[in-house]
Amino acid sequence: MTDTMTSADRGAIEALVQSLQAAWNAGDATAFAAPFATDADFVNIRAEHARGREAIAAGHGGIFKTIYAGSTTSQTLEAARLLHPDLALAHVKSELNAPTGPMAGLHVARYSMVLARVGGGWQIVAFHNTLEPPKRG
Repeated sequence: MTDTMTSADRGAIEALVQSLQAAWNAGDATAFAAPFATDADFVNIRAEHARGREAIAAGHGGIFKTIYAGSTTSQTLEAARLLHPDLALAHVKSELNAPTGPMAGLHVARYSMVLARVGGGWQIVAFHNTLEPPKRG
């Protein structure tokens, strides 16, 4: 196992994270799902498992119109390392602000991604999102 990552690889993964943020903020489910492999696994904060880019896009299309309508997110790559020359693990902090609905308010989550190098770039092959519990008084 190796953890040496070039600055170019880290930059590419940071750009991918920013593309997820931009797509979420635009409410664009197709763009959100674009960096995922066609057979990617996605586990959301409610432990629901979607398989494949199309299912990920469909699920996000639904939440962008309902519980997360008008929401915005800010995402920060906290750590990234190579597991193998063509396989990376990344951890991202995500802050979500939902203006209305059952999830109204600010929520903090952390997600982990496993990414595979495809051609000259990276694709998400597995994604697991975990909601941080609310802070207690």
